[in-house]
Amino acid sequence: MRSLLLSCLLLSGCQWKADQSTFAGAPQVSIDLAQIRERGFLQAIVDNNSISYFIYRGQPMGYEYELLQSLSRKLNVELKIKVISGIERAIDMLNRGEADLIAFPLTITRERTEYLAFTDAQFTTSQVLVQRKPANWRRMPPTRVERQLIRNPVSLIGKQVHVMDESSFKERLENLSQEIGGEIIIVEDSATAETESLIEKVANGEIEFTVTDQTLGMVNAIYYPDLDVNTVLSLPQQIAWAVRKNSADLQVEVNNWLAQLKDDGRFSILYNKYFNSPRSSQIRMTSTYSSLGGNQLSPYDEEIKKEARNLGWDWRLLASVIYQESNFRPAAQSWAGAVGLMQLMPATAREFGAVDRTNPYQSLHAGSRYLQYLDKLWSKYVRDQQERIKFVLASYNAGLSHVIDSRNLAKKYNKDPNRWEDVESFLRQKSNPKYYRDPVAVAGYCKCEEPIHYVRDILARYEEYKLVIAAA
Repeated sequence: MRSLLLSCLLLSGCQWKADQSTFAGAPQVSIDLAQIRERGFLQAIVDNNSISYFIYRGQPMGYEYELLQSLSRKLNVELKIKVISGIERAIDMLNRGEADLIAFPLTITRERTEYLAFTDAQFTTSQVLVQRKPANWRRMPPTRVERQLIRNPVSLIGKQVHVMDESSFKERLENLSQEIGGEIIIVEDSATAETESLIEKVANGEIEFTVTDQTLGMVNAIYYPDLDVNTVLSLPQQIAWAVRKNSADLQVEVNNWLAQLKDDGRFSILYNKYFNSPRSSQIRMTSTYSSLGGNQLSPYDEEIKKEARNLGWDWRLLASVIYQESNFRPAAQSWAGAVGLMQLMPATAREFGAVDRTNPYQSLHAGSRYLQYLDKLWSKYVRDQQERIKFVLASYNAGLSHVIDSRNLAKKYNKDPNRWEDVESFLRQKSNPKYYRDPVAVAGYCKCEEPIHYVRDILARYEEYKLVIAAA
């Protein structure tokens, strides 16, 4: 199984091992496409690695992630993701209804078809040996380098090869031992390091060998030039996603979507972006502003943390606001004349102390003071902080008056004016004359889809940041 790829974001998650007495090997719920559409979101399980899912310069990215975004648009539902460790745990969660789709790069095996329904294959790949090149290999003739590398699997007899616990790599090595007539010593590693930890261990000389799939191996060989991933250990294998065995309609819809993606060329573009663009892969993997190479979102993280403490917010939430506003670009300017990191209008900048709106630190300080002002104002009415944050964000985007109007409308129509879901429904109606001409709606007309999406996008990105970026 592809456990080698699975991120270990939580120590307990990495140590999770299915109890066979409670492991859900078959569906425990009946949730298919109709139920997913009715509730409005698709819950997918993803991995955090150099290919599947990561944060780069504040933006969630990844091969699996971009495919899931496309699929959720096709289904016309919101995408929700969980980042977990371990295929056993993923199968268990799927069959218990805690997810609808396992978006791991899964090798299709006969054993797995007992527990899962696979979608159509996305591509084929082979398993390869990961080993270190000899010291000073750059100064050696290529033929001498080749002689010192394992090219014949027979040479693995008696050698230790580390693989992740219960992986398909383990299964392949067991079969290979039978085929070559000698024992390969398989060490199942329950490493608690981050994604691709065994590849990193080989690169650092902590272990001699591991196994990965060829696509991921080639990407990592760019980052670790001392690695060799050219010894193939298997026939080509199909890579696919998986759903519950009783989610037939979802399976069909995913297959139709994938076929369309391949027919119109979008799949090839995405595949090449992540698997055939070595320079881009290296930049993403080594960047300080990538969850793969560091734990930073922007050059302003320390200042963001300081301002977030004053706000009483998680710094990753404030960072999500800034990304939404400017993509962390200090000179960003909107069509309406908002400028800077926090996209301040001239009057707001003056009121909260930003003389130069393009100065990132002035913009960040003034924008945070404005958020603090909004938070203090709304705290008189909305006591629950999680609810209040939504009112604050909407007010930052659309202005106080339209949010107040929507709150007044909610009160008039016997809805809860302190519950964002109720207020949001009237904010959406502010382009309808029945509501924007109501005497309680003093600010009048507003095409207020933007602040609704603004709140949702910021909070969704914040949840994604929390998956892979440390709290402090």
